[in-house]
Amino acid sequence: MVKKKLVISFPPRLIQEPVTYHLIRDYDLQVNILRATVRPRERGRMVVEIKGDKKNLDRAFEYMESVGLQVDPLVQEMRYYPERCVHCTACTAVCPTEALTVDPSSRELVFDASHCIICESCIPACSYAAIESQF
Repeated sequence: MVKKKLVISFPPRLIQEPVTYHLIRDYDLQVNILRATVRPRERGRMVVEIKGDKKNLDRAFEYMESVGLQVDPLVQEMRYYPERCVHCTACTAVCPTEALTVDPSSRELVFDASHCIICESCIPACSYAAIESQF
C-alpha cells in the first residue's frame, strides 16, 4: 500500500468533475481531502492524502492528467521548534486534527506531523514562533 500527499489543481472548466468519486470508485483508492478551495469560475485546489495499490495510483495519475488536472506532490510541511516552545498550549486549541497535543505526564507540547493537514491555524496562535510552515 502506497500513501501520498498531493496538491490537485484544476481549471474552472473542471470544477464540476467528480474527481474524488473516480479516484475512489474507478481506482480503488482511499482519498482523504485535507484542504480544498473550490469557487465558481476560479482555479480550484485540493490537498489530499491518497492510499492504495501502486498500480492503481499510477493509473489514477494518468486519469487526472488526461482530463487536465495538475498533480503535484505536497512539499509543504509544518516545522515545530521545541527549543522555542514554552508549552503554553495555545496552539492545541486551534488544531483541528490533534496534531498538536499535550503529554499528560510531562505537560509538554507534542507535535505529530502525521496528523497535520497544514491548515496553518497554529502559526498565528503561537507567540513564540515555535511553529513554521516550510516549503
